[in-house]
Amino acid sequence: MLKYDWTITELEELYQLPFLDLIAKSHTIHAQFHEVSEIQVCNLISIKTGGCPEDCRYCAQSSRYQTPVQATAMMEYEAVLSEAKKAISRGATRICLGAAWRAPRNNKAFDEIIKMVKGITELGVEVCCTLGMIDETQGKRLKEAGLYAYNHNLDTSEKFYPQITSTRSYQDRLKTLDAVENANLSVCCGGILGMGESVQDRLELLLTLCKRNPHPESVPINRLSTIPGTPLENLPQISIWEMVRIVAIARIVMPKAMVRLSCGRIDMTYEAQALCFLAGANSIFSGEKLLTVANTSIDSDRKMFELLGLKMRPAFAKAGAS
Repeated sequence: MLKYDWTITELEELYQLPFLDLIAKSHTIHAQFHEVSEIQVCNLISIKTGGCPEDCRYCAQSSRYQTPVQATAMMEYEAVLSEAKKAISRGATRICLGAAWRAPRNNKAFDEIIKMVKGITELGVEVCCTLGMIDETQGKRLKEAGLYAYNHNLDTSEKFYPQITSTRSYQDRLKTLDAVENANLSVCCGGILGMGESVQDRLELLLTLCKRNPHPESVPINRLSTIPGTPLENLPQISIWEMVRIVAIARIVMPKAMVRLSCGRIDMTYEAQALCFLAGANSIFSGEKLLTVANTSIDSDRKMFELLGLKMRPAFAKAGAS
């Protein structure tokens, strides 16, 4: 039974459960709605890197910070299609296109993205875009081109958000999610753990997501990868135990969602990732890079799949209710 009226008290009670009790609870729910040994492999292609005018304090692509990332022109259609085909040949069934923009303009570059979406959709995989703030009209154009999902992360709680970004508001983010829904696109929305936020902030983020009706189809959980030159470069990494707890609670409150292990996986052992899968995560991002940060190698992921007896989830698979 899906529930949309969760309270912060209920989420706090889940968080306070003994670790093994919480995992047992989330795994039981996971098994009701998903094939537990099935993991979707996603691939993220940065089609336009760097030079973003926003000031997100974690991001290497902000033009406001001196980071190792150089701004580049948008990739050509053929190069993007080639990257997508390569990822699909390695088992990816969801291709995500990311561009470092505040918001896309209705210009030639946007027309080119429409073409990319059409081309990759024709390969038989889910296509997701993350291009910044879009309006409903842009969302409908993307939908008509075959786009399956649109990613726009809330990052953290509404209260903590001004500590992370000042160039747009939390309401701007929520407005984009509404535009995505109104365009009949699947919503992909999650957050980043380890930016200096409190446990309460993490739970408030999950509360905002699980009170949406419908719940997001996809919830990426990122573990901050600190980037030299950004304001958050010296923050300590959050523990894997905290990561697993948040994954477990996300699974309990959003049973049908794809809970995706995103950024920060390169620092996680097979055992740590196995705990996340046990708690309810059922998707990973594969490939040597995740936008601008290093990611786990293809060979390493292949070995993990063999060790854990995992199989790759096909494109467009739906969660089933028990």
